[in-house]
Amino acid sequence: MAIRKDRGGAAVDDILRGLEANEMVSKMEDYVQHGHTSTLEHCERVARMSCAIDRRLHLGSDTAALARGALLHDFYLYDWHDRDPSHRLHGFRHPARAAANAERCVGIGEKERQIILSHMWPLTITKIPRCREAWIVCLADKWCSLVETLRR
Repeated sequence: MAIRKDRGGAAVDDILRGLEANEMVSKMEDYVQHGHTSTLEHCERVARMSCAIDRRLHLGSDTAALARGALLHDFYLYDWHDRDPSHRLHGFRHPARAAANAERCVGIGEKERQIILSHMWPLTITKIPRCREAWIVCLADKWCSLVETLRR
């Protein structure tokens, strides 16, 4: 997938490009997230939106952790639309699977782990975002998901 320069700047482009070069991360392109949007496209939008929110509001987030956590927040690598019993309760379970995949495939820090595990709050009621980066991704994910769903 081509990196767009519309939001985020060169630093974010470099972070996203580096992660998307990973063979496992690029597999997110094979799965549909919302409507006709692939999981990789959705995650890239969330990353760019998250960084734009941080910049516009002068929140002073850790840009690398913010972009990495956002890009990997849905790194679960399956089609959640399939009726496979292992996909039951996808909304509740996929953050832990995404975090495990991210840790195994690219390596993540504690802040990225927190971003990934808490992005579905308040659905995952016990996984409250505990850092500003996690709050930003949680909000950006909700907005991007809404726009992608309404665009069907």
